[in-house]
Amino acid sequence: MATLTYMRAEHVPVLAAELVDVLDPRPGQTAVDCTFGGGGHARLIAERLGAAGTLVCIDRDPAAEERFEELAADTECELRFVRADFAEALERLRADGFGVDFAYMDLGISSLQLEVAERGFSYTYDAPLDMRMDPERSLSAATVVNEWPEERIAGVIRDYGEERHARSIASEIARRRPLTTTAELVDAVRAAVPPAYRFGRGHPAKRTFQAIRIAVNDELDLLDRGLSAAWELLSVGGRFAAISFHSLEDRRVKHFLGDRARGCVCPPELPECRCGHEPEAELITRRALVPSPEEVERNPRSHSARLRGARRLTRGSRAGDEGWGV
Repeated sequence: MATLTYMRAEHVPVLAAELVDVLDPRPGQTAVDCTFGGGGHARLIAERLGAAGTLVCIDRDPAAEERFEELAADTECELRFVRADFAEALERLRADGFGVDFAYMDLGISSLQLEVAERGFSYTYDAPLDMRMDPERSLSAATVVNEWPEERIAGVIRDYGEERHARSIASEIARRRPLTTTAELVDAVRAAVPPAYRFGRGHPAKRTFQAIRIAVNDELDLLDRGLSAAWELLSVGGRFAAISFHSLEDRRVKHFLGDRARGCVCPPELPECRCGHEPEAELITRRALVPSPEEVERNPRSHSARLRGARRLTRGSRAGDEGWGV
């Protein structure tokens, strides 16, 4: 039943034209879609790669593989699907000596996952507390809220949700345990926050749901690993882009690309450069690209999206990185 709902849900790729502009795909190139999801971006990219191109698509959600089969039956591009989290898949590709002309990530939760009530991602549906992007993982949202210590839950909500009422929310969750549904979690959040917060802008449980979802799916650690692995797959001149949807993701992408675009790394007190360090990246987006007002009007979920991209200049390894090519 969940699969049928998923297949009927509408998928609207965010910042699609901007992503294509940043990546500048050419016929015959090889690319990696690190977060296939509903396949909206992959379809646009595959059309530009043409019959001589290759696109490797990665996703840990089994429902995404069904969407991939639809795309594979409807495009000339050579396609390959890897069902795994993108950090694991990219590291395997790197270990196999695979190289690409460009790679891209569309981070966070997809509209397709949100619209399937049974997955438990959304605070707008009453569903089991799940939130697993890979249903085969053992850790679920129910485990987090019912078995983790209150102090740990507070830290998750504070650090991953940037929620100022994290401590009171965690306390209310612990008081009400066991919680089995998303509606029960929403009720706990509502009871824990001040009335003005309950009825203010945005849903009061949004940050808590984001935080628990990130913890369940280990999203930030996987992003750190995935950024490094995706970058190491790029050939000289290769391009990388990432679309993020909250500040925790965007800061990681910004700092990762910014660090690789730096030249001199000498201490600022030195009168002249002695390190000889050359930048290995050129930023394509000096500032994050954001959706146009027209796109936000068509697709309100796009409003928080941020796109950043860079081009690889050298194959040299950084200090502290594993060098697998020079």
